[in-house]
Amino acid sequence: MLTLDKVYHASYVLKEAIRETDIIYAPKIKAGSEIYLKTENLQVTGSFKVRGAYYKISQLSEAEKQKGVIACSAGNHAQGVALAARKNGIKSLICLPDGAPISKVEATRSFGADICLVKGVYDDAYNEAIRLRDEKGYTFIHPFNDPDVIAGQGTIGLEILNQIEDIDAIVVPIGGGGLIAGVAFAAKSLKPSIKIYGVQASGAPSMEKSFKEHKIIKLDSVHTIADGIAVKEPGDLTFELISKYVDDIVTVTDDEISAAILALIEQHKMVAEGAGAVSVAAAMFGKIPTDGKKVCCLVSGGNIDVTILSRVIRRGLQMSGRNYLVTLELVDKPGQLTQVSNIISDLGGNVISIHHERSNEGSDVNGCFLRIQIETRNFDHINEIKQRLTSAGFKII
Repeated sequence: MLTLDKVYHASYVLKEAIRETDIIYAPKIKAGSEIYLKTENLQVTGSFKVRGAYYKISQLSEAEKQKGVIACSAGNHAQGVALAARKNGIKSLICLPDGAPISKVEATRSFGADICLVKGVYDDAYNEAIRLRDEKGYTFIHPFNDPDVIAGQGTIGLEILNQIEDIDAIVVPIGGGGLIAGVAFAAKSLKPSIKIYGVQASGAPSMEKSFKEHKIIKLDSVHTIADGIAVKEPGDLTFELISKYVDDIVTVTDDEISAAILALIEQHKMVAEGAGAVSVAAAMFGKIPTDGKKVCCLVSGGNIDVTILSRVIRRGLQMSGRNYLVTLELVDKPGQLTQVSNIISDLGGNVISIHHERSNEGSDVNGCFLRIQIETRNFDHINEIKQRLTSAGFKII
């Protein structure tokens, strides 16, 4: 049973293992709103997951500890379990999807866990972990569908209410639902008027669909850069709590997530992984009501795979109007390139790359194409450049 007393007990136990993460005011995330960030990306292991894992393991019997623990994870829960097991002096085996970022695999191994890579996604790793649990007698530490794990995650809700006076809403990422179940239960128990909004990636909307259809939905597949919340099927316990305590669940695209990651880096010098940035993306792109409200976005993790960070930033630049690729159809005569260049320069655009080619079959025999990539300030700046080019007689393809 999940009770408020259990959440408070978890808060007490966790004082020896985690830090109470800071709240940061983020005025540029959404104009007209008072947005705050709960920085669980700066937590021990770089994610909130250590809270639930540590509390669960702390409550095991001596017999259970002797047998060791097993878990499955896309990465962050793995690190939490590994750290908690090491602090408690017990053995841990972690099953991870074979597509998990190498950085997360190595981080988990560095905390002393044995690693078992499983072909597929989180749900495949889960099935293998259950098989090994039954075969070897390990204690399984579920990443979200467990009362003790949920209670551990719920301690974040207690902290937010203590840190932000008169808060109106909390925005929480959702994978399997353990985080939002704990935060919503704790926050609503203490302040029933508070709004709790969940956010999923549009490529993995299992809880969003389940919430709106009032029954658990299992997806055939999931695909998103937010690997930490790429879950095909939510838990029954988390679904029950979410149905009771959460006000709404929305989705954000990978492009919107990329823009949120970029905004956190640029504006607040903070690194968030895709799963951790979905709450910020929901606020940035108006997926939830924030105007005139005091809202806390929970940045749940910062363990982004650095090998994809450059791609994410590039997508974020495009989504934010900071990068514009334009193709122009020109008449192949001297001075055309100079004229285009002068227009862009006069308006403060910065040309990154340029490609010139002769026209193809079906085009004007004297025509050519000019493809230019430009650094821009925002979408208004892009529109200004487009309007000036058009006014000068250039045709934008």
